[in-house]
Amino acid sequence: MDIYGFYTGQIFDAWRYLGAHKTEQGYVFRVYAPHAKRITLIGEFNDWQDWELHQSYNEQFWEVTVPQAKTGQRYLYKIWHPDGSYTEHCDPYGFGMDLRPAFCSIIRDLSEYKFHDASWMRRRTTRKDKPLHIYEVHLGSWKQKDSSSIDTTDSVDPVELNYNYEEIADLLIPYLKEMGYNYVELMPIAEYPCDESWGYQSTGFYAPTSRYGTADQLKAFIDKCHKNQIGVLLDFVPVHFAIDSYGLGRFDGAPLYEYPNDAAGISEWGSYNFIHSRGEIMSFLQSNACYWLEEFHFDGLRMDAISRMIYWYGRPECGVNNKTLEFVKNMNAGLKQRFPSCILCAEDSTNFPKVTAPVAYGGLGFDYKWDMGYMNDTLNFFQTDPLYRYHESQKLTFSMMYYHSECYILPFSHDENVHGKATILQKMHGEYEHKFPQARTFYLYNTVHPGKMLDFMGSEFGQFREWDEKRQQDWNMLEYPIHNTFHKFIKELNHLYLTHSALFERDYTDGGFNWRDSNQNYPCVYAIQRYSSEESILAVFNFAGIPQEDYTIYCDAKRLTVLLDTNADHYGGSAPDTVGTILEPDENHKFTFSLPAFSGICFQVE
Repeated sequence: MDIYGFYTGQIFDAWRYLGAHKTEQGYVFRVYAPHAKRITLIGEFNDWQDWELHQSYNEQFWEVTVPQAKTGQRYLYKIWHPDGSYTEHCDPYGFGMDLRPAFCSIIRDLSEYKFHDASWMRRRTTRKDKPLHIYEVHLGSWKQKDSSSIDTTDSVDPVELNYNYEEIADLLIPYLKEMGYNYVELMPIAEYPCDESWGYQSTGFYAPTSRYGTADQLKAFIDKCHKNQIGVLLDFVPVHFAIDSYGLGRFDGAPLYEYPNDAAGISEWGSYNFIHSRGEIMSFLQSNACYWLEEFHFDGLRMDAISRMIYWYGRPECGVNNKTLEFVKNMNAGLKQRFPSCILCAEDSTNFPKVTAPVAYGGLGFDYKWDMGYMNDTLNFFQTDPLYRYHESQKLTFSMMYYHSECYILPFSHDENVHGKATILQKMHGEYEHKFPQARTFYLYNTVHPGKMLDFMGSEFGQFREWDEKRQQDWNMLEYPIHNTFHKFIKELNHLYLTHSALFERDYTDGGFNWRDSNQNYPCVYAIQRYSSEESILAVFNFAGIPQEDYTIYCDAKRLTVLLDTNADHYGGSAPDTVGTILEPDENHKFTFSLPAFSGICFQVE
């Protein structure tokens, strides 16, 4: 490794040098600890006895070679303090980790698994002009094993209910294909100590969590996804890390990965903030991002809490954090140079400019940005009593004023299904049975709005209970006709999106979108027309609680053919299916039809 490059934040493959690596002489263990006075290695290979590491490279790197060490064995570093005490730490670059509450690192040979996805890797793109519909998954609570099948006399550890990476692939992939999702996003899987943290407070940045198996099993999961034309994104956390003593905090007896003072070093979540201005921390994090893309063939990264990397503490009034922005730009530029077709997505709620512009053009270098404003405005609109929605039209139309400023993803993620916010279906105004027609219209509107899409697991069948990471989604809801028909609607809507280029080809270029009705000639009726190089689609919505009879709209077309009607009876609506029905215009190119309450119709324009 280029040591100068490591110190100056230019390294993207630090994991190839640091960590535990197999050589002809045995496994060599290397760790960066510039403040340490003494480090010993303990593990299964030496009966947990202290073996001294020796210093190299300005006495800041430490290493030892262990001939008898084997793949799968556990180990820890002891960092000794001047008073003779020590703290046990897992390996910052360890490729595997023990199941909590244990915290040993585990030796993994990353070269053993051989991928079979060369065709996918050659053909993948960032999908700017292609369909991108992401299904966000928490692996431990999507589906779980039946506890009665577990042979134990003790209480069942929740981890025992988890499917491993390979097992869940065989369940999840067919479901994704059936439902019309072409990408899956995994919530953070870098090892973390607390199940309730969902992975956002990590202790093992290079270790796939042992809750679901080994590194090779994760590789097999991604390999299977690629064989089935499913892309895989990873939720990546470059802002902060867990405070647990065995992790990165005060790793070598002094602040190393974090700020030296708690005022800047402790985040709002009670974790340590990375000090991104230090070159070796830059090398650690950007190497970590590169590690997941290269070693595991992830197709992209959703980067968490980017607002905290743009502004100090995530607050514009505190000013721009220029050193951290420099790191973000350097990391993204380096990743795109190495993986041009990978997707880099920012979870950013600020209005900081050029988040999705290339670094060479003054941007931050992301491919996509979550449109948090659209998400909040749209959900607020649907939470509003239909009697008053007429006065809230700006919540629907405002996003069209800025959608061209960035490349947006429309996110309805786990954050919108927890902490008393209610699930997406539950957010719809009114009583239980009135929520479904509104939700069908909401999802059609979301599909025709410019931008790629992300939905959280369970939304597709109308999950009613807020997400709980300890329980699987309520799949038994599909036994109820109203949820079953909603599930069918989402499936057919998703496939409609995947097969009609007007809904995705020009999301981020001119000529892809036009309002056909946003002037409120009728209460709460809107119409959007989308275009591609091959076709045009018109969608008309009635968001009011009363029907609109004899609604008239101008469209320069010979005819309109119904592609999808949210009010169809086989979706739980009140009217026969009208798919394939052809509407003819009058001599003034006006089309007239009726719109039931809480309904939307999607037409092919011919």
